[in-house]
Amino acid sequence: MSSLITTPFTATSTATEVLAGVDLSGVRAIVTGASSGLGAETARVLAAAGAEVTYAVRNPAAVAEASRVARLDLADQASVRRFTEAWAGPLHLLVANAGIVTGGLARTPEGWELQFATNHLGHFTLAAGLRDALAAGAADRGEARIVALSSTAHMRAGVDFTDLHFTRRPYDPQLAYAQSKTANSLFAVEATRRWAADGIFANAVNPGGVATGLQRDFTDAQKASLAAAEAAGIFRYKTVGQGAATTIVAAVAPEFARTGGHYLDDAREAYTVPDDADLADHPHGVKAWALDPDLARRLWTVSAELTGFAER
Repeated sequence: MSSLITTPFTATSTATEVLAGVDLSGVRAIVTGASSGLGAETARVLAAAGAEVTYAVRNPAAVAEASRVARLDLADQASVRRFTEAWAGPLHLLVANAGIVTGGLARTPEGWELQFATNHLGHFTLAAGLRDALAAGAADRGEARIVALSSTAHMRAGVDFTDLHFTRRPYDPQLAYAQSKTANSLFAVEATRRWAADGIFANAVNPGGVATGLQRDFTDAQKASLAAAEAAGIFRYKTVGQGAATTIVAAVAPEFARTGGHYLDDAREAYTVPDDADLADHPHGVKAWALDPDLARRLWTVSAELTGFAER
């Protein structure tokens, strides 16, 4: 068994520290959800290091100070396709950062459960539509990277292929969110398998506990669960800069050059735990169901069928 990939950085490192001395001139990057929180910090530090960063956001007016802003609503497949069709030239880095949490059941016009549709399917269509641009970026610089933001929440649930959109089982927003975060990790596994030959590598990251606008729609039960996890020592809150650090490690660290399908936590590759493992005992692990290559292939096939993207 190969050893886990480590870096010089830790849980307390900041995104700025990870990028110290790194010159990203010539790198073209897209960061989704870059109007606030982790996305804003990720976009800011990448731009400060010289990257040409496109802020892909639902409300462009919220980031009017950025030099490159484009509208992107991940819950709207037409919006995603307009974004990808408008993109020109190579792409070296795609940070799939945006995400939502709902307090109750909401659906897209297609009938898709909103968290799964936004957090996974929207990013799936985005990456698939930008595949050729990423391949051009890899030809340009030797590799292109995709960073998919997952979460410790993935440990609560795998992907239920029998009822992806909660049409039969009772709706639980925490399970729905967990399923979408497992899907983010499985996407990284299969995208790497399919696209590594073209120099495209995807990894999933857990930013850790960060107080952002993502929690604004938490139910009382979700808030109580979060408080209990903090009290139990499952996680400690990080600053936004610390939360973005693992994303930046996956985006630029030489240790993750031309390798993908990994799940990163606290700036290093996380250890894998059994699917029945207790979150309280393994706060920095990744469940096997989030890295399973067979599940990753199945999810890709289902996602391609739902979104209408031909498999490649």
